[in-house]
Amino acid sequence: MAATSKGRRVSYIAVPSEIIRSLSSTSLHSLLLLFLSPTKKASRPGHRLLALGRSPNFLFSVLFFFALVGILRSWHHLDPLVPCPHLGRSPLSSPELSDSTAAMSAEGGGWVEARGEFWQQPDGMGYVPCLNFSKQYLAEGVTAARAGRQKKYLLVVVSGGLNQQRNQIVDAVVIAHVLGATLVVPVLQVNVIWGDESEFSDVFDLEHFKSVLADDVKVVSSLPSTHIMTRPVQEKQTPLHVSPAWIRSRYMKRLNREGVLLLRGLDSRLSKDLPPDLQKLRCKVAFHALRFSAPIRELGNKLAMRMRSKGPYLALHLRLEKDVWVRTGCLPGLSPEHDEIVRVERNLKPELLTGRSNMAYHDRKLAGLCPLNAAEVARLLKSLEAPRDARVYWAGGEPFGGRDALLPLIREFPNLYSKEDLTLPGELGPFANRSSLLAAIDDVVCEQSDVFMASHGGNMGHLMRGQRAYAGHRKFITPNKRQMLRHFLNAASLPESELHRIVKELHRESLGQPELRTDKIGRDVTAYPLPECMCEVGARMRSML
Repeated sequence: MAATSKGRRVSYIAVPSEIIRSLSSTSLHSLLLLFLSPTKKASRPGHRLLALGRSPNFLFSVLFFFALVGILRSWHHLDPLVPCPHLGRSPLSSPELSDSTAAMSAEGGGWVEARGEFWQQPDGMGYVPCLNFSKQYLAEGVTAARAGRQKKYLLVVVSGGLNQQRNQIVDAVVIAHVLGATLVVPVLQVNVIWGDESEFSDVFDLEHFKSVLADDVKVVSSLPSTHIMTRPVQEKQTPLHVSPAWIRSRYMKRLNREGVLLLRGLDSRLSKDLPPDLQKLRCKVAFHALRFSAPIRELGNKLAMRMRSKGPYLALHLRLEKDVWVRTGCLPGLSPEHDEIVRVERNLKPELLTGRSNMAYHDRKLAGLCPLNAAEVARLLKSLEAPRDARVYWAGGEPFGGRDALLPLIREFPNLYSKEDLTLPGELGPFANRSSLLAAIDDVVCEQSDVFMASHGGNMGHLMRGQRAYAGHRKFITPNKRQMLRHFLNAASLPESELHRIVKELHRESLGQPELRTDKIGRDVTAYPLPECMCEVGARMRSML
């Protein structure tokens, strides 16, 4: 911008205030002196630099340099965290940092280990991942390759949400190994509810998947031309919990004859109790081969870093969506109007109700069959001494009731964020309207959290339990709903300190400590990797000798 003053033309350069703030006081002072010093002719060689400093082109270059530095510094320290704006939330408070976390100096640029009992991790008892396959298993892989594994192909169509699909892909790999067949990259069935048309390579790193499983199962992107016209043997409904022996007796002869087998709906079809080598294969697929695609990992890691920028964080998987309340036979408790909407929809679609349809809502809740609502989640976290200033990431669909459904949690824990809060404009654009990809981003952020808790059981909770156990038994809170909720209902008759003591004691053994899969029937090794997929450090060292 230019103006005229007493016959002289004066030039101005507009510099954003953010850039000015980013300059150190010394740099700014020197720059101002350069501008404001009276102009003198450089009569001696020693003054040439000073004269150059007063030239308009040089000054413009200096300003441009400092502006560029300021912009880079602004980007580096960018903090886009504004809790829950997409839910129309007005700021409740901005609490100062408490003793729950301790900051290092600004020069250090990092944070020390979190303080406070809530952030303490369970004793992992020295267990580490340990996938030592037997010699027989390894020999079977070599034999299958020699026998022409490429002549038999397994096609699989997986359905449901992201983590339900993951479970089916894990079992598809095991079935392919049992049959000595080549696995064609699984087809992700279009989700009826969300209309997500994502393919395998959109969600997962396909080349990584092939590479990790190269010694276990051959994976190809499509059927070869020699088999395209083959009419596959099709199994529409495999019985529940079948054994490897059943799979061989049912499919082997037909697969050898036809060359192609097509399976659909594999959810919970393969037994949870398999021989040790096949359990290890399950872990290898779930924890090593099924890595998310690069764009998902990149954005998920960015959001996790933003959450961790000011200390440790807690991740919650909240099941507050309308369809969840309808399917579980429970009520959100927001208002009589909201409860009535759920009742009406459930009566119109009784087939949506999952299990124990003869139980009344109150009985279902006391039996631990209902998701925790936001008020119950907040009360549980307070009882477990989660600090008020804890940074909380919540994953899940849009809550039924919008912002009002989350208000009890926001009041107790104001630093509540979702991926919509953390992302910059345009970052979520490539994932818009693709539920599987958005759920995968949530998985990445939740997996890296210091503490994780799900308000209700389900495939994501099981996945997080297994991943956190496999990573060294990182803290995973399992709400003891059956015992806890009866005390919540009688909270008025208990001092708050006594209620907190009771709830804390109920969860003393539910914080992610090592648990053996074999302690209970029907446990999935991808949720409980002990003892098949983990061993003590000493045992692992001995196995490597």
